[in-house]
Amino acid sequence: MDILSYLKQHGIYSDSLVDWVQHHSKTKTYPKGQVLFAEGDSPQRVYFIESGLLRMFYEKDGKEITHGFFAEDSVLMSVESIFYQQSSAYGCDTLEPTTVTSFNFRDFTELSNKLPKVSHLEKLILYGVIKKLADTNYFLKFHSAKERYERMIAEYPNILLRAPLGHVASYLGITQQTLSVIRGQIG
Repeated sequence: MDILSYLKQHGIYSDSLVDWVQHHSKTKTYPKGQVLFAEGDSPQRVYFIESGLLRMFYEKDGKEITHGFFAEDSVLMSVESIFYQQSSAYGCDTLEPTTVTSFNFRDFTELSNKLPKVSHLEKLILYGVIKKLADTNYFLKFHSAKERYERMIAEYPNILLRAPLGHVASYLGITQQTLSVIRGQIG
């Protein structure tokens, strides 16, 4: 879904908003394996995923650890960079060809100050990002590997067809061998 259809679906659509999107956003298709931003960058943009799959990750002890997946119709941003003017603790790359529409967060905030419906959307986006982080943190801390796997499959039904198993296992906080055992148990 493109960003204008997304806005329309959320009841936030006007000629002035369409004009703003056309003048302030950039839509680009990235090939598989493209880094959208690297750990240590300070991206000030909000990314809306129109199609494809992104992975947010960090590096620890020379290994990439998957922090999250972002598929179609989801929004991604570096909270550290946008709100705290710090470098991003995470990098982000594409796991398949991905089309993203992005815009500068400050420009969007200026627009939201002028248009109440956009202000509502800004809050929805921010609350969505916060909820996703809180849910992920909760499941990683308080659920078994099997429960984490089941939740991931419910959230991303075809993730095993779209992402390498190593990234999936890393996201779940388990080894690939444990992932294989769980997949065998569930069938």
